[in-house]
Amino acid sequence: MKKQFKIILLVVFLFFTLLASPCQLLAGQYQVTHVIDGDTIKVDDGTKKITVKLVGTDAPESPQRKNQTGQPFNQRSKKHLSSLVLNQVVEIKSHGFDGDGRMLGEIFLLDGKNVNVEMIKAGLAEVYRGKPASGLNMEPYWKAEGEAKTAKRGMWGLGDKYVSPKDWRKTHGI
Repeated sequence: MKKQFKIILLVVFLFFTLLASPCQLLAGQYQVTHVIDGDTIKVDDGTKKITVKLVGTDAPESPQRKNQTGQPFNQRSKKHLSSLVLNQVVEIKSHGFDGDGRMLGEIFLLDGKNVNVEMIKAGLAEVYRGKPASGLNMEPYWKAEGEAKTAKRGMWGLGDKYVSPKDWRKTHGI
């Protein structure tokens, strides 16, 4: 009897843990209300507004101050992301949160197209060089980056002058 009771408690605990998981609660459809830069958007589901970082991507850095120019291709990256998602309803698959409290999300258009991969394929973001989010299949991301590099799309057309956003942040104290 004690063993059955412990199993039931464990099942109930796991059920409520999964139910309360922010990743589960924040997956779903959202209206994109703002594009912050080439890898960050704001969404709204009618009850909450959420900042979402496109998981698995790293886009050229925007200027941090008015007198700065930012990284090459930062404006083109933001405009391309805007053309894909601004004022659209998108499906978001959450992969948790980053240290800044942003949801790490895979963004899908309602036709199923993965916006994160599309940004990389266009040469307007690279694959994130840090530890990948748990459960994120990186294969399509790396494939898209390889295609963009080969075709010299977007920022890959800079050749030897290209600087990764990660390195840009280091050299510019961001």
